[in-house]
Amino acid sequence: MPSVVGLLEQHELAARRRVDGLREEADRIQAELAAAELEWQEWAIARRRVDTVLAPDDSATAEAEVTSDPRDAQVQSASADAAKPKSQVPVWRQGLAWSALSADCQRILRTLADRARLRQGPLICQEMAAMFGMDAVPARVEALRSKAKRLVARGWLAEQQPGAASHPALFRAPPVPGPFAAGGRAVR
Repeated sequence: MPSVVGLLEQHELAARRRVDGLREEADRIQAELAAAELEWQEWAIARRRVDTVLAPDDSATAEAEVTSDPRDAQVQSASADAAKPKSQVPVWRQGLAWSALSADCQRILRTLADRARLRQGPLICQEMAAMFGMDAVPARVEALRSKAKRLVARGWLAEQQPGAASHPALFRAPPVPGPFAAGGRAVR
């Protein structure tokens, strides 16, 4: 009759072997993904270079990057709205177009901007996944949560309560001149 400790060790060994196998597979997939993303970036760079060469003048490229209203980014060309692999989320500043963001981040912003316009409250990531037609499985929800947190950290979104993102348009007020213009501290 096998001992309890021996049975536990057998199950632990089997679980460790399974984890090792899955890690090897994940490493292989990560390497394949990195190669595919590199190829994607190279094609995107090539397309941008061709767009630059074929552009009628130099001002067209500058206008695509910064506009007076972030919502103007929605009407720009499809090439400006194309997803950017491993894209960085720039810090929000007045006049920066939504096209500076990846397609996923633009989708999140557009959804929350629509909710803000309709005076609806913030969304948690599980609700957002359901709205996007995704399965609300932990991996997908975490991916959305990561993007939303990054957008909050860079000033594109507001997080009035933990875990619930909202569009900051309702909360951003124009700067008020005076001694407390720098976030509650006296300016000297």
